[in-house]
Amino acid sequence: MWLRATRASNRVLRDERPDIVIGTGGYAAGPVVLGAQHVGIPTVLQEQNAFPGLTTRWLARRARQVHLGFPEARERLTPGPFTAVFVFGNPITPPPPPSRVDAQAARSELGLTARERTVFVFGGSQGARAVNEAVARAIERGLLSDVNLIWGTGASQEARYAALAVPGRIVIRGFFDPIATAYAAAELVVARAGAMTVSELCAWGKPSVLVPLPSAAADHQTSNARALANAGASLLLLERDLTPESLAKTVRSLVTDSRRLEELGTAAQKRGNPNAARTIIGKVLELSQVK
Repeated sequence: MWLRATRASNRVLRDERPDIVIGTGGYAAGPVVLGAQHVGIPTVLQEQNAFPGLTTRWLARRARQVHLGFPEARERLTPGPFTAVFVFGNPITPPPPPSRVDAQAARSELGLTARERTVFVFGGSQGARAVNEAVARAIERGLLSDVNLIWGTGASQEARYAALAVPGRIVIRGFFDPIATAYAAAELVVARAGAMTVSELCAWGKPSVLVPLPSAAADHQTSNARALANAGASLLLLERDLTPESLAKTVRSLVTDSRRLEELGTAAQKRGNPNAARTIIGKVLELSQVK
């Protein structure tokens, strides 16, 4: 399979003759980037996670640029003598300027009227069953009765939990698109630890509780979550320790501690780069100018 992919990639490179080849990780990028390196086409790698994938680790030595989403990934790479390594974060949709973020207006838009701290819980467009079940049981047992909840269950699981919505206090949707309103409304976020989610949290400066997906490739979500936790920007709650009680205890301990929320948010914002996409592409274009 790898040999066939390499041959197909070489044909594409020969026919298209690109000036630069960019790989964003994953096995599919390997043959194309490797083929470009063999024929002298400058290559760029963009690694999203704190623990770099095999493709990035393998190809970094001959890449001209490596762009990292997490500074922690640098220690696991062996770049070559002509490889420039940058840490600009991951390319995301940037949040609006702070002056244009109105938390109260966002809560009103979502239908929240209770004067409680607001927590945004989500697990991506597909949802996170373990997180959803912990949230559902916590609601049923009254463990989260003193917070507002914005809950993104995942489109396929919305009907399962819809009956737990409470007008004015618990908003349940399959997915929030655009997600900006939910981020603006929330004082705390509970989420998985995918690279883009973590990058959004940092760009928004949101304090968070991260519950990494243990089955993610190379357990990279746990590495992402640990990186943020070690930086004082998040709390790590492993799925094996996730229960309705542990979730509620963690959330309630944070929402009642304004100083802790502020510390987490400030630490997250220090790692954020809302304009990463523009910065990365600027560096990539420099290669075309010196080629």
